[in-house]
Amino acid sequence: MTSRSESQRRALGDFLRAQRAKLGPASLGLGEGQRRRTPGLRREEVAQGCGMSATWVTWLEQGRDVSASPAALASLARTLQLTPAERAYLFELAGRRDPAAPAAGEGMDVPAALAEAVAAISAPAYVLDRVWNARCWNAPAARLFVGWLDRGSDRNLLRYVFLEPQARTVIPDWPARARRVLAEFRAESGRHLDDPALTALVEALRAKSPVFARGWSAHEVVEPIGGERSFDHPRDGRLFYEQTVFTPATRPDFRLVVLLPRPKVRRGGRGKRAR
Repeated sequence: MTSRSESQRRALGDFLRAQRAKLGPASLGLGEGQRRRTPGLRREEVAQGCGMSATWVTWLEQGRDVSASPAALASLARTLQLTPAERAYLFELAGRRDPAAPAAGEGMDVPAALAEAVAAISAPAYVLDRVWNARCWNAPAARLFVGWLDRGSDRNLLRYVFLEPQARTVIPDWPARARRVLAEFRAESGRHLDDPALTALVEALRAKSPVFARGWSAHEVVEPIGGERSFDHPRDGRLFYEQTVFTPATRPDFRLVVLLPRPKVRRGGRGKRAR
């Protein structure tokens, strides 16, 4: 479980109280009984509905430094009749992974609007899932990434970088770039360490790539901030881009990567760009 700040615990308590106030006894099949001084369910009724103690529900609402198991949170979500977005928010505030959340590779269909947006972008663009499989890409990206998006059925970026020999030709200064790619992935993977697909991917790469194995054991992490990228394309020569990374609002487990073309470096003018 990730550590939670006081503000997160307070937000969780406020959220639980607000959701409890929205429901009446009838939502749990209970009689109205005596007139209520405050609207909504009582804490005791919520506790009974989800199989928790009333004390535990009280502590959560008070923002105390206590934790609830994923199973208990799932019961809370059902009792409070949370929508999918509300349930995701509950688990995020509690610092837990929702056991009902799809594992990597499941429920990973790209929303149609996102796929259309990627296709409409004139620059190379592609979408990665949480284990860095390319889920969709446009024609410029397929042309740029020789040996990855232009052919074959394996669309995983890490397997391309560390196992595809052509990647060492297409990516200038491959050792440094590969090290950074791994450090970015390591930083993001901290949110999905219990994902079986991630575990399988890492173990396979450690077995097949000594470079990956050494890098994974080094535990280096960096923020994926984008920036300048260059490629040695077999047909188009040296190409320069500015990489920008977006998180789609409807799929926070996806990353939209866009490579904006930049002028080529002028020959004889080291470090300068052609105008």
